[in-house]
Amino acid sequence: MTVDLVLLVLCAAALNASWNALVKVSGDRIAVMAIIALAGAVLSFVLVPFVGFPDPACWPFLIAAIVLHTAYHFMLPIAYNYGDLGQVYPIARGSAPLLVTAAAFVFAGETLGFIPLLGVICLAVGVMALSFDQGTGITKNPRSVLFALATGVCIASYTMVDGLGARQTSSAMSFAVWLTIGDGLLTFLIALPWKRRAIVSVARSGLVLPGIAAVMQVGAYWIAVWALAHAPLGMVSALRETSVLFAAAISVLILKEGLGVWRFISAALVVCGIALTRIKQN
Repeated sequence: MTVDLVLLVLCAAALNASWNALVKVSGDRIAVMAIIALAGAVLSFVLVPFVGFPDPACWPFLIAAIVLHTAYHFMLPIAYNYGDLGQVYPIARGSAPLLVTAAAFVFAGETLGFIPLLGVICLAVGVMALSFDQGTGITKNPRSVLFALATGVCIASYTMVDGLGARQTSSAMSFAVWLTIGDGLLTFLIALPWKRRAIVSVARSGLVLPGIAAVMQVGAYWIAVWALAHAPLGMVSALRETSVLFAAAISVLILKEGLGVWRFISAALVVCGIALTRIKQN
């Protein structure tokens, strides 16, 4: 992976952690997520004249990706209903890289060298370890852990499908734009009859924060899809999980959720993982 590609993916990681924090601190989280998703769809429509339609070969992947992203849009806020950002986010993001690497090997025949693979493992272990402190670990709050793991399965699944779909079309950005349109509309249409009053309440209280979160969400996703089309799936997924470091900083400095020894260990593992994924092998 080139330096500029790594920096772009790290930027996407920071944006991802930031919009997650906005969902966490908002009112009814499913209602907020529905508004963010709809705003993301509106933003995506602006780019349609510039990216056109994706090639027909990727449409099955596009449909599958829309369904998976929609499931993620509901699973994530439900997980935040039971756990804090410093617990849910690391579990959800940390369970994804190894699943993606394994799936990329099985379905795409994609393999990594020993050192980059070790980097993926370090990243996965590092971000997962953030979840096992004494105060918020699985023995203390199993329900939040289970929902966070389910969110991680969604992340791993859509990362794999996104990467394969983006490679079936001549324009990865076209795939990303139509995906954010599709999952945004579907998320809102499902949430509306379920959370109508909460959605109206959130809208009346102001759309500035949901709008900012929407820009962060679609920006992070468009960067990630472009990267998935130009680099190994497992390595991109692993670098994206450095968003856990940004989430940990937000958790401690802004949300005041606390910082334990596990988080120092995890941060070291994540940094080590980034370094290992950057090493080229002959």
